Amino acid sequence: MDCIVIDDEKMARVIIKTLCEDIKDLNVIKEFENSMEAFKFLHTNKVDLIILDIHMPGFTGLDFIKTLKDPPKVIFTTTDSKFAIEAFEFSFIVDYLLKPVTGERFEKAIDKARKLIYLENLETTKAPSSNNTAQIEEEQKNDFYVNIDRRLVKIDLPTICFVQAKGDYIFVKTDDNEYEVHASLKKIEQKLPPSLFLKVHRSYIINVKKIIDIEDNSVLINRDVIPVSRSNRPDLMKRLDLL
Repeated sequence: MDCIVIDDEKMARVIIKTLCEDIKDLNVIKEFENSMEAFKFLHTNKVDLIILDIHMPGFTGLDFIKTLKDPPKVIFTTTDSKFAIEAFEFSFIVDYLLKPVTGERFEKAIDKARKLIYLENLETTKAPSSNNTAQIEEEQKNDFYVNIDRRLVKIDLPTICFVQAKGDYIFVKTDDNEYEVHASLKKIEQKLPPSLFLKVHRSYIINVKKIIDIEDNSVLINRDVIPVSRSNRPDLMKRLDLL
């Protein structure tokens, strides 16, 4: 994979390039201290991956990716976790790494990028799908990341029981844990597959596979009673008919 590194801090670029050197199939062909230089380079050159700092003077990393007409895969690096939700609204964003970046975490991000690029190349060449390809695709579908205390925590979608909105925060309840995330219910709803999840109340999205019992205005998921609004009840009943 050919990649470029964009960061206004020289030491940060040195660290990323050093991490890249430990990965055999990753080739850093250029580094840039600002987004405008990288934009000019990409106008006449093609790369597989961009490792990009969000916080840069003048033209930020988020501003930069919005200018790309045919964007490659992008891995963000930053000291600030608050842009994670906004960053993942773009389909070509692979990962979001918090500085200082560790070698193990960096390798995981590169491996994810490698899989996504491989899948896209398969689609482009219309090659027949293999069992391994199907497995990779399924893993990508089940990826869901939440921003917890400056860390991105991966949650397997099938383990989510329900999501609840409380003010400016949402609570993601899984089979084993509960996570508090600064985000809106609407944004989270857009990232959850409708085949598995359904909004049953203005403050709740449930995993329909986790329903144990249902009454007129509520459903039981594990030991939690979730309210169902009158307007959402018809949609819930239609979904239950399909189960």
